[in-house]
Amino acid sequence: STGFCLVNNVALAARYALRRYPALIKRVLIFDWDIHHGQGTQEVFWKDSRVLFVSMHLFSKGFYPASGSAQEVGVGRGLGYTVNVALPQGYTDACLLCACQDVLVPAAERFRPDLLLVSAGFDAMDEDPLGEAKCTADGFARITRLLNGLARKLCGGRLLLALEGGYHEHALSSCLGLVAETLLHGDDTENFSSYAEKPLQASLKAIWETRLAHRSLPLQLLDGCTWSR
Repeated sequence: STGFCLVNNVALAARYALRRYPALIKRVLIFDWDIHHGQGTQEVFWKDSRVLFVSMHLFSKGFYPASGSAQEVGVGRGLGYTVNVALPQGYTDACLLCACQDVLVPAAERFRPDLLLVSAGFDAMDEDPLGEAKCTADGFARITRLLNGLARKLCGGRLLLALEGGYHEHALSSCLGLVAETLLHGDDTENFSSYAEKPLQASLKAIWETRLAHRSLPLQLLDGCTWSR
């Protein structure tokens, strides 16, 4: 880990699960929604096909850590198992939800993980002093419902969220409360079509670039594209 982290808890959890429970856990999906690219996690699993790393983060000039372009896809056995959605400044709930619908869901369904881990940073909140996005607690709760559904469908409900970034006390507490409530109640239905807000055009371009980068790689993310051009 680098930058804001001393220990990469999610990477350690993935390694531990693979080694401790080899008969049960053969593939792990790590989803990182923190506003900063998870470059440490990416490096750890850069050559590993057992771990699918999906990061949705702000990618703009001068914003730390200035990595995580759509073209960063892994190498060797890990080629195609690093998926980056490089979102624009000011991205919103709708941008994240659209990226989940058109990147995370098909990637997860094709990878078929046995465990789903989430790097759950909340510094993409509109109030956050370090982030440059406009997401809300409701948006993260919606994504959590989606993750509940994916975990139940693909890996027997094995879903673990690890708290990461978030530097505005009230915004962080709001997010934690709604996400925890969603997990405890077991909500797992998310209707994307009912969401009124439209994603930024720049975020649709970012999603397209991610899917295009993986068109010939194992997950073939260009297949079945659903977003409106």
